[in-house]
Amino acid sequence: MSDIKTVAIVGGGLIGASWAALFTAGGIDVVAWDPDATARALFRDRVNAARKQLAQLGRRGRGKLKIVARLKAAVAGADLIQENAPEKLELKHRLFAEIVAAAKPEATIASSTSSFAWSALTEGMKEPSRLIVSHPFNPPHLVPLVELYGTDPARVQAAAVFYEAMGKVTIRMKREAPGHVANRLASALWREAVHIVAEGIADVADVDKALVEGPGLRWSIQGAHMTYHLGGGEGGIRHYLDHLGPSQEKRWAALGSPSLTPEVKDALVRGVEEEAAGRSIAELSAERDAALIETLKLRAKRRPKM
Repeated sequence: MSDIKTVAIVGGGLIGASWAALFTAGGIDVVAWDPDATARALFRDRVNAARKQLAQLGRRGRGKLKIVARLKAAVAGADLIQENAPEKLELKHRLFAEIVAAAKPEATIASSTSSFAWSALTEGMKEPSRLIVSHPFNPPHLVPLVELYGTDPARVQAAAVFYEAMGKVTIRMKREAPGHVANRLASALWREAVHIVAEGIADVADVDKALVEGPGLRWSIQGAHMTYHLGGGEGGIRHYLDHLGPSQEKRWAALGSPSLTPEVKDALVRGVEEEAAGRSIAELSAERDAALIETLKLRAKRRPKM
Protein backbone atom coordinates (compact mmCIF):
# COMPACT_ATOMS: atom_id res chain seq x y z
CA MET A 1 0.00 0.00 0.00
CA SER A 2 2.78 2.46 0.92
CA ASP A 3 4.30 2.03 -2.55
CA ILE A 4 1.17 3.24 -4.35
CA LYS A 5 0.81 7.00 -4.13
CA THR A 6 -0.60 7.83 -7.56
CA VAL A 7 -2.99 5.88 -9.76
CA ALA A 8 -3.59 6.50 -13.46
CA ILE A 9 -7.12 5.96 -14.73
CA VAL A 10 -7.13 4.98 -18.41
CA GLY A 11 -10.67 5.24 -19.73
CA GLY A 12 -13.00 7.89 -18.34
CA GLY A 13 -16.38 6.20 -18.55
CA LEU A 14 -18.57 5.14 -15.64
CA ILE A 15 -16.14 2.46 -14.43
CA GLY A 16 -13.14 4.78 -14.61
CA ALA A 17 -14.96 7.55 -12.76
CA SER A 18 -16.10 5.11 -10.10
CA TRP A 19 -12.55 3.85 -9.56
CA ALA A 20 -11.28 7.45 -9.40
CA ALA A 21 -13.84 8.32 -6.75
CA LEU A 22 -12.87 5.31 -4.66
CA PHE A 23 -9.15 6.01 -4.87
CA THR A 24 -9.36 9.73 -4.14
CA ALA A 25 -11.73 9.03 -1.25
CA GLY A 26 -8.99 6.71 0.00
CA GLY A 27 -6.43 9.53 -0.09
CA ILE A 28 -4.75 8.48 -3.34
CA ASP A 29 -3.92 10.99 -6.08
CA VAL A 30 -5.43 10.14 -9.46
CA VAL A 31 -4.46 11.24 -12.97
CA ALA A 32 -7.17 10.38 -15.49
CA TRP A 33 -7.20 10.18 -19.28
CA ASP A 34 -9.73 9.38 -21.95
CA PRO A 35 -9.29 9.87 -25.71
CA ASP A 36 -12.70 11.54 -25.95
CA ALA A 37 -12.84 15.23 -25.01
CA THR A 38 -16.49 14.97 -23.94
CA ALA A 39 -15.68 12.13 -21.56
CA ARG A 40 -12.86 14.20 -20.07
CA ALA A 41 -15.20 17.17 -19.65
CA LEU A 42 -17.78 15.07 -17.79
CA PHE A 43 -15.28 13.10 -15.73
CA ARG A 44 -14.90 15.36 -12.71
CA ASP A 45 -18.66 15.70 -12.24
CA ARG A 46 -19.04 11.92 -12.40
CA VAL A 47 -16.30 11.48 -9.82
CA ASN A 48 -17.81 14.10 -7.53
CA ALA A 49 -21.22 12.42 -7.70
CA ALA A 50 -19.67 9.12 -6.63
CA ARG A 51 -17.63 10.88 -3.94
CA LYS A 52 -20.86 12.18 -2.41
CA GLN A 53 -22.11 8.62 -2.14
CA LEU A 54 -18.86 7.48 -0.56
CA ALA A 55 -19.12 10.31 1.97
CA GLN A 56 -22.35 8.70 3.20
CA LEU A 57 -20.20 5.68 4.07
CA GLY A 58 -17.65 7.81 5.93
CA ARG A 59 -15.01 7.76 3.19
CA ARG A 60 -13.83 11.34 2.75
CA GLY A 61 -10.17 11.14 1.80
CA ARG A 62 -8.61 14.07 -0.02
CA GLY A 63 -6.73 12.52 -2.87
CA LYS A 64 -6.21 14.92 -5.77
CA LEU A 65 -7.78 14.44 -9.19
CA LYS A 66 -6.08 15.62 -12.37
CA ILE A 67 -7.50 15.11 -15.87
CA VAL A 68 -5.09 15.16 -18.79
CA ALA A 69 -5.43 15.09 -22.57
CA ARG A 70 -2.51 12.73 -23.27
CA LEU A 71 -2.12 9.11 -22.22
CA LYS A 72 1.59 9.55 -21.58
CA ALA A 73 0.91 12.35 -19.11
CA ALA A 74 -1.50 10.13 -17.20
CA VAL A 75 0.71 7.07 -16.79
CA ALA A 76 4.24 8.50 -16.62
CA GLY A 77 4.27 9.02 -12.84
CA ALA A 78 1.72 6.40 -11.80
CA ASP A 79 2.46 3.51 -9.48
CA LEU A 80 -0.68 1.66 -10.60
CA ILE A 81 -2.46 2.03 -13.94
CA GLN A 82 -6.14 1.05 -13.87
CA GLU A 83 -7.26 0.36 -17.44
CA ASN A 84 -10.99 0.64 -18.18
CA ALA A 85 -11.20 0.71 -21.97
CA PRO A 86 -14.10 -0.88 -23.89
CA GLU A 87 -14.00 -4.67 -24.21
CA LYS A 88 -12.21 -4.67 -27.57
CA LEU A 89 -9.06 -6.77 -27.50
CA GLU A 90 -7.17 -4.97 -30.26
CA LEU A 91 -7.88 -1.62 -28.59
CA LYS A 92 -6.56 -2.89 -25.27
CA HIS A 93 -3.43 -4.27 -26.93
CA ARG A 94 -2.70 -0.87 -28.47
CA LEU A 95 -3.26 0.86 -25.15
CA PHE A 96 -1.01 -1.56 -23.29
CA ALA A 97 1.79 -0.97 -25.80
CA GLU A 98 1.53 2.79 -25.26
CA ILE A 99 1.32 2.38 -21.49
CA VAL A 100 4.39 0.14 -21.33
CA ALA A 101 6.36 2.66 -23.40
CA ALA A 102 5.44 5.57 -21.12
CA ALA A 103 5.02 4.12 -17.61
CA LYS A 104 7.62 3.42 -14.95
CA PRO A 105 9.08 -0.10 -15.33
CA GLU A 106 7.87 -1.11 -11.87
CA ALA A 107 4.30 0.17 -12.32
CA THR A 108 1.55 -2.43 -12.34
CA ILE A 109 -0.98 -2.38 -15.17
CA ALA A 110 -4.38 -3.51 -13.85
CA SER A 111 -7.13 -4.29 -16.33
CA SER A 112 -10.76 -3.94 -15.31
CA THR A 113 -11.73 -6.37 -18.07
CA SER A 114 -14.99 -8.17 -17.43
CA SER A 115 -14.53 -10.95 -19.97
CA PHE A 116 -11.02 -11.34 -21.40
CA ALA A 117 -8.60 -13.86 -19.95
CA TRP A 118 -5.17 -12.69 -18.81
CA SER A 119 -3.41 -14.67 -21.56
CA ALA A 120 -5.45 -12.90 -24.23
CA LEU A 121 -4.73 -9.48 -22.75
CA THR A 122 -0.97 -10.06 -22.48
CA GLU A 123 -0.47 -11.54 -25.94
CA GLY A 124 2.58 -9.90 -27.48
CA MET A 125 3.69 -8.12 -24.27
CA LYS A 126 7.42 -8.28 -23.53
CA GLU A 127 6.85 -8.40 -19.76
CA PRO A 128 3.37 -9.90 -19.34
CA SER A 129 3.81 -10.35 -15.59
CA ARG A 130 3.42 -6.55 -15.26
CA LEU A 131 -0.26 -6.89 -16.11
CA ILE A 132 -2.88 -8.25 -13.76
CA VAL A 133 -6.62 -8.72 -14.14
CA SER A 134 -8.45 -6.69 -11.50
CA HIS A 135 -12.10 -6.96 -12.42
CA PRO A 136 -14.53 -4.92 -10.29
CA PHE A 137 -18.29 -5.19 -10.11
CA ASN A 138 -20.30 -2.17 -11.19
CA PRO A 139 -20.29 0.36 -9.60
CA PRO A 140 -16.75 -0.21 -8.27
CA HIS A 141 -16.96 2.52 -5.64
CA LEU A 142 -19.89 0.74 -3.95
CA VAL A 143 -19.71 -2.98 -4.75
CA PRO A 144 -16.72 -4.39 -2.81
CA LEU A 145 -15.63 -7.27 -5.06
CA VAL A 146 -12.40 -7.24 -7.09
CA GLU A 147 -11.32 -10.42 -8.90
CA LEU A 148 -7.54 -10.72 -9.27
CA TYR A 149 -5.36 -12.83 -11.51
CA GLY A 150 -1.74 -12.58 -12.59
CA THR A 151 1.44 -14.62 -12.88
CA ASP A 152 3.58 -12.55 -10.51
CA PRO A 153 2.43 -13.51 -6.97
CA ALA A 154 4.17 -10.54 -5.36
CA ARG A 155 2.51 -8.10 -7.74
CA VAL A 156 -0.91 -9.67 -7.18
CA GLN A 157 -0.36 -9.59 -3.42
CA ALA A 158 0.64 -5.91 -3.50
CA ALA A 159 -2.45 -5.10 -5.56
CA ALA A 160 -4.67 -7.02 -3.14
CA VAL A 161 -3.25 -5.10 -0.18
CA PHE A 162 -3.87 -1.82 -1.99
CA TYR A 163 -7.44 -2.58 -3.04
CA GLU A 164 -8.31 -3.86 0.41
CA ALA A 165 -6.92 -0.64 1.90
CA MET A 166 -9.43 1.15 -0.37
CA GLY A 167 -12.26 -0.88 1.20
CA LYS A 168 -12.48 -3.58 -1.46
CA VAL A 169 -12.84 -7.34 -0.96
CA THR A 170 -10.51 -9.31 -3.21
CA ILE A 171 -10.53 -12.87 -4.48
CA ARG A 172 -7.58 -14.48 -6.27
CA MET A 173 -8.22 -16.80 -9.16
CA LYS A 174 -6.08 -19.94 -9.17
CA ARG A 175 -6.24 -20.08 -12.96
CA GLU A 176 -7.74 -17.87 -15.61
CA ALA A 177 -11.20 -18.34 -17.09
CA PRO A 178 -13.31 -16.25 -19.50
CA GLY A 179 -15.63 -14.09 -17.42
CA HIS A 180 -13.58 -14.81 -14.29
CA VAL A 181 -15.68 -16.04 -11.33
CA ALA A 182 -18.55 -13.71 -10.49
CA ASN A 183 -19.63 -13.03 -14.07
CA ARG A 184 -19.73 -16.77 -14.74
CA LEU A 185 -21.99 -17.22 -11.74
CA ALA A 186 -24.17 -14.29 -12.78
CA SER A 187 -24.36 -15.54 -16.36
CA ALA A 188 -25.41 -19.01 -15.24
CA LEU A 189 -28.21 -17.52 -13.15
CA TRP A 190 -29.39 -15.19 -15.90
CA ARG A 191 -29.37 -18.01 -18.44
CA GLU A 192 -31.94 -19.86 -16.35
CA ALA A 193 -33.88 -16.63 -15.74
CA VAL A 194 -34.13 -16.17 -19.52
CA HIS A 195 -35.11 -19.84 -19.93
CA ILE A 196 -37.96 -19.45 -17.42
CA VAL A 197 -39.32 -16.47 -19.34
CA ALA A 198 -38.85 -18.15 -22.73
CA GLU A 199 -40.68 -21.27 -21.54
CA GLY A 200 -43.57 -19.26 -20.16
CA ILE A 201 -43.02 -20.44 -16.59
CA ALA A 202 -43.08 -16.89 -15.16
CA ASP A 203 -42.75 -13.35 -16.43
CA VAL A 204 -39.73 -11.07 -16.09
CA ALA A 205 -40.94 -9.18 -13.02
CA ASP A 206 -41.79 -12.34 -11.09
CA VAL A 207 -38.44 -13.95 -11.95
CA ASP A 208 -36.67 -10.88 -10.58
CA LYS A 209 -38.94 -10.79 -7.55
CA ALA A 210 -38.26 -14.47 -6.83
CA LEU A 211 -34.53 -13.79 -6.80
CA VAL A 212 -34.58 -10.58 -4.78
CA GLU A 213 -37.10 -11.76 -2.18
CA GLY A 214 -35.72 -15.28 -1.92
CA PRO A 215 -32.17 -16.57 -2.43
CA GLY A 216 -30.79 -13.11 -3.17
CA LEU A 217 -31.29 -12.16 0.48
CA ARG A 218 -29.27 -15.16 1.64
CA TRP A 219 -26.58 -14.65 -0.99
CA SER A 220 -25.94 -11.14 0.29
CA ILE A 221 -24.88 -12.78 3.56
CA GLN A 222 -23.55 -16.20 2.56
CA GLY A 223 -22.39 -17.76 -0.69
CA ALA A 224 -23.96 -20.70 -2.48
CA HIS A 225 -21.76 -23.36 -0.88
CA MET A 226 -22.35 -22.12 2.66
CA THR A 227 -26.09 -21.77 2.00
CA TYR A 228 -26.31 -25.46 1.07
CA HIS A 229 -24.13 -26.35 4.07
CA LEU A 230 -26.84 -24.88 6.30
CA GLY A 231 -29.47 -26.58 4.13
CA GLY A 232 -28.04 -29.92 5.27
CA GLY A 233 -29.06 -29.26 8.86
CA GLU A 234 -26.89 -30.71 11.61
CA GLY A 235 -25.12 -32.89 9.07
CA GLY A 236 -24.10 -29.90 7.00
CA ILE A 237 -22.93 -30.10 3.41
CA ARG A 238 -22.02 -33.82 3.65
CA HIS A 239 -25.59 -34.69 4.65
CA TYR A 240 -26.99 -32.45 1.91
CA LEU A 241 -24.83 -34.04 -0.79
CA ASP A 242 -25.54 -37.58 0.36
CA HIS A 243 -29.29 -37.22 0.86
CA LEU A 244 -30.41 -34.30 -1.31
CA GLY A 245 -27.75 -34.44 -3.97
CA PRO A 246 -29.91 -36.57 -6.32
CA SER A 247 -32.73 -34.01 -6.22
CA GLN A 248 -30.20 -31.30 -6.99
CA GLU A 249 -28.97 -33.27 -9.98
CA LYS A 250 -32.54 -33.55 -11.27
CA ARG A 251 -32.88 -29.76 -11.11
CA TRP A 252 -29.56 -29.34 -12.91
CA ALA A 253 -30.75 -31.69 -15.65
CA ALA A 254 -33.92 -29.61 -16.07
CA LEU A 255 -32.08 -26.32 -16.51
CA GLY A 256 -32.36 -24.76 -19.95
CA SER A 257 -30.02 -23.44 -22.63
CA PRO A 258 -32.11 -20.68 -24.19
CA SER A 259 -31.36 -18.93 -27.46
CA LEU A 260 -31.81 -15.19 -27.80
CA THR A 261 -34.23 -15.42 -30.69
CA PRO A 262 -36.13 -12.28 -31.77
CA GLU A 263 -39.17 -13.59 -29.89
CA VAL A 264 -37.22 -14.15 -26.67
CA LYS A 265 -35.54 -10.74 -26.97
CA ASP A 266 -38.93 -9.06 -27.43
CA ALA A 267 -40.34 -10.87 -24.39
CA LEU A 268 -37.38 -9.79 -22.25
CA VAL A 269 -37.56 -6.16 -23.43
CA ARG A 270 -41.32 -5.98 -22.81
CA GLY A 271 -40.92 -7.53 -19.39
CA VAL A 272 -38.10 -5.21 -18.32
CA GLU A 273 -39.98 -2.15 -19.57
CA GLU A 274 -43.04 -3.21 -17.58
CA GLU A 275 -40.93 -3.80 -14.47
CA ALA A 276 -39.17 -0.44 -14.88
CA ALA A 277 -42.61 1.24 -14.99
CA GLY A 278 -41.39 4.34 -16.77
CA ARG A 279 -38.32 4.91 -14.62
CA SER A 280 -35.25 6.02 -16.58
CA ILE A 281 -31.85 4.33 -16.44
CA ALA A 282 -30.64 7.24 -14.28
CA GLU A 283 -33.54 6.81 -11.86
CA LEU A 284 -33.08 3.05 -11.64
CA SER A 285 -29.34 3.49 -11.08
CA ALA A 286 -29.99 6.02 -8.32
CA GLU A 287 -32.41 3.60 -6.63
CA ARG A 288 -29.84 0.81 -6.89
CA ASP A 289 -27.04 2.95 -5.48
CA ALA A 290 -29.16 4.18 -2.57
CA ALA A 291 -30.05 0.60 -1.67
CA LEU A 292 -26.41 -0.46 -1.99
CA ILE A 293 -25.34 2.32 0.39
CA GLU A 294 -27.90 1.28 3.00
CA THR A 295 -26.87 -2.37 2.61
CA LEU A 296 -23.20 -1.47 3.04
CA LYS A 297 -24.01 0.51 6.17
CA LEU A 298 -25.82 -2.51 7.60
CA ARG A 299 -22.95 -4.84 6.69
CA ALA A 300 -20.51 -2.47 8.40
CA LYS A 301 -22.53 -2.76 11.62
CA ARG A 302 -22.37 -6.56 11.41
CA ARG A 303 -18.57 -6.70 11.18
CA PRO A 304 -16.88 -7.78 14.41
CA LYS A 305 -14.95 -5.01 16.09
CA MET A 306 -11.21 -5.60 16.30
